[in-house]
Amino acid sequence: MGNTKLTVGLVYGGKSGEHEVSLQTAFAVMNAFDYAKYEIVPFYISKQGLWKVGEILGAPFSGIELLKLASASEDMSSALNAVFSGLSGGERTIDVMFPLLHGTYGEDGTIQGLFEMANIPYIGAGVLASSAGMDKVVMKKLFAEAGLDQCEYCYFNVSSWKSKSHELIVGVEDKLGYPVFVKPANLGSSVGISKANDKESLIKAVDFAFRYDTKVIIEEFVDAREVEVSVLGNDEPEASVPGEIVSSGEYYDYAAKYTDGKSQMLIPAPVDSEVADHLRDAAIAAFRAIEGSGITRADFFLRKSDGKILINEVNTMPGFTPYSMYPLLWRETGLSYSALLDRMIELALERYDYRQGLKYDNE
Repeated sequence: MGNTKLTVGLVYGGKSGEHEVSLQTAFAVMNAFDYAKYEIVPFYISKQGLWKVGEILGAPFSGIELLKLASASEDMSSALNAVFSGLSGGERTIDVMFPLLHGTYGEDGTIQGLFEMANIPYIGAGVLASSAGMDKVVMKKLFAEAGLDQCEYCYFNVSSWKSKSHELIVGVEDKLGYPVFVKPANLGSSVGISKANDKESLIKAVDFAFRYDTKVIIEEFVDAREVEVSVLGNDEPEASVPGEIVSSGEYYDYAAKYTDGKSQMLIPAPVDSEVADHLRDAAIAAFRAIEGSGITRADFFLRKSDGKILINEVNTMPGFTPYSMYPLLWRETGLSYSALLDRMIELALERYDYRQGLKYDNE
């Protein structure tokens, strides 16, 4: 990198049910950067989808200052001009974009497509991997194609639910039984998730999930330990040591992840070396199944009855809050927080440079 600082555009907030989680992530990441190497330009997206851009930052700042930046900064037009200033042949002012957005309109391939069209490097998964990693149904189909074991599930959209809910309920009961977990198909951070123990609670859970998405997935209950593995890389990804989540609640919901601070993270997970190796191999297989790049966290169930490893899901933009597993797993594996951020930027620029050599015509 020499003596020239890289300018990183950090995008946070977002039109998503995970807006507040993104703010926590942004605050943590912004204060973890080495400001001798980087300058930061913050881009805030409101819950209504309004973009605002702040001034270049050269030193850490507080969470209150973060919110002041958001409220005092400019509109979407100015924000996008700042990002895309190099498109007409001028010098690009943003060296790499860092989308710290969780959930819809940020982790689902939409903003990644915007960056691709603007020809700007960005951290994390590409368009395909982001969208596949966000849609739990598509994700599970790719896992099945890759030969990864997973729990049983059903899914349907809101129009089907409105027209034939009785048939769908019978189908869930016949295939999965009770209890089940009901989730929006395209959301993360356990937003919109409920556990249903009977028909009445199933109906309530489905209606609740449809508040967040037009497609719902219902999964069988698995009595299991919850284990996570961080993956880092492009064509040759590496996996961290596994870590185990011991939830403070009945299951690992939004409060357990982000607000109560009572869930335990056992890093490394108390599993034998053979199981740990299998988890790491499965995490890389899941990363490749969605054609991942940059970063991904793979979440597994370790079934208590027989020790079988079941892939649950992947998260292509895992959180970096003080409670987040992704950076903690890499810290235990030997990569510090600041070194991890450096590596993520290197991977983004590496992928960008390679893709600049691709041809899009017949010449």
